[in-house]
Amino acid sequence: MNRILLVLGTAALYYSCAPKVYTANNKIYRDKSAAFAEVIAAPPKDSVYADSLKIPDKKVLTTNFGMRKPNMVIIHYTAQNSCRKTLETFTAPAREVSAHYVICKDGTLHHMLNDYLRAWHAGVAKWGNNNDINSTSIGVEIDNNGTDSFSHAQLNTLSGLLAYLKKTYSIPVANFIGHSDVAPGRKIDPGPLFPWKSLSEKGYGHWYGDTVGIKTPAEFNAAHALRIIGYDIGNLPAAIQAFRAHFLSVEKSGELNEAEKKVLYRLLQKYL
Repeated sequence: MNRILLVLGTAALYYSCAPKVYTANNKIYRDKSAAFAEVIAAPPKDSVYADSLKIPDKKVLTTNFGMRKPNMVIIHYTAQNSCRKTLETFTAPAREVSAHYVICKDGTLHHMLNDYLRAWHAGVAKWGNNNDINSTSIGVEIDNNGTDSFSHAQLNTLSGLLAYLKKTYSIPVANFIGHSDVAPGRKIDPGPLFPWKSLSEKGYGHWYGDTVGIKTPAEFNAAHALRIIGYDIGNLPAAIQAFRAHFLSVEKSGELNEAEKKVLYRLLQKYL
């Protein structure tokens, strides 16, 4: 149990110390994580609500288990004008929003929640067949109001963080995606200014590469391709916009043109 308490109760603030104003909040974090640890440490209960089940005379507990690990990273921008404001938002109980990591403009990295715990960052979201993104992902928020470029310090810190997460949790290349990818039509972050191409070159997210000489087959179905990649095509126009923001760095509505279809077709090959 002590090991579980240690794992769940450890919260780190990298490169900075927690301001005194958050002392009370940090105590609540420790209390909540300790309560979760007690729940996990308790043996499974015998079923008492199914009369047809026969309860064994002796309880047998398996020793073959581990903690569930995240297998996705969702990148956001904060849509606020300072890291201080974001920290206030993520520690306000009434807001009911959080993330595992927050990266400030100067590169400071706040680790706000243990990676094994479920942050409230993605909201109503879907990627492939996964419609509970919060339960399977790590949320990374970058201090950015949505119109400014991302600072070199932020991107340098992000690169180091993603390397750590990828190695620690064996996260697949394809599973480094943006908030707008999993919530098209509802969210637009991290936006068209985010440098997805350079991140993909380091192994965080797929990229389409060169489209010179590429011809899309006559039977190519753009909606089908988007769905295979992971997009929710329930709102196809929104999915197309999210695709454009991520892979073409543009905010644009309407059907895909031929050049854009080539990009999508080339990208599709990465997922087949």
